[in-house]
Amino acid sequence: MAETHEKPANSACAETHSMALALQELHKAFASAEGRVEVLRGVSLCLPRGQSLALTGESGSGKSTLLHIAAGLERVDGGQVIVAGRDMTTASDKAQAQMRRGQVGLIFQQFNLIPSLTVRANLAFQARLAGKHDAGFVTTLATRLGLDGLLGRYPEQLSGGQQQRVAIGRCLAARPALVLADEPTGNLDEATGDAVLSLMLELTAEAGAALLLVTHSPRLAARCDRRAHLRKGRIEGDA
Repeated sequence: MAETHEKPANSACAETHSMALALQELHKAFASAEGRVEVLRGVSLCLPRGQSLALTGESGSGKSTLLHIAAGLERVDGGQVIVAGRDMTTASDKAQAQMRRGQVGLIFQQFNLIPSLTVRANLAFQARLAGKHDAGFVTTLATRLGLDGLLGRYPEQLSGGQQQRVAIGRCLAARPALVLADEPTGNLDEATGDAVLSLMLELTAEAGAALLLVTHSPRLAARCDRRAHLRKGRIEGDA
């Protein structure tokens, strides 16, 4: 393997302002019937713009919790969360929502398309919320995603792979600095999932966005620029 000089995923970020995502010493615990359960125990992770990182780990290891914290959907008990140069740790709920609209794109296993909107309207939805709608860019994305002939259809008229492409396009149409994807190919067959992931990696890199991909699949994780494993609330390694 060629020598690499990449900063490990679990190291502190020297220049957080230049990162799409900088997580510093995150701690998060939840109450359970057995008592307090620590899900994240001092997790640090740096992700520059234009780079992809796959986060793997066993079920219950804290992957989705980390993703929700990065998206501003959950608060941390300790540590610091910086998104696109802005410290979100103590930001108000309103500021968190504004950041999600303008700088963070979310892609999930469930496509979460709006059934009453056409493909074209679904693609434009997030960008309109963020005040960044560009009809020409939406058309370009539709072409790149192989959706240009489907713009007048509704989600129920699409295959699973087509719906996930719409979800990717909706996310990227707002030109986010950070894309968070939680098992985005989990509902797709292997061939379709591979094709969708290829498009996601290609388009996020071209847009200069960072991609944090949560996946249980080592095969899919290997396609990202970097890989990190979450075990017992801590990050292990970065290939």
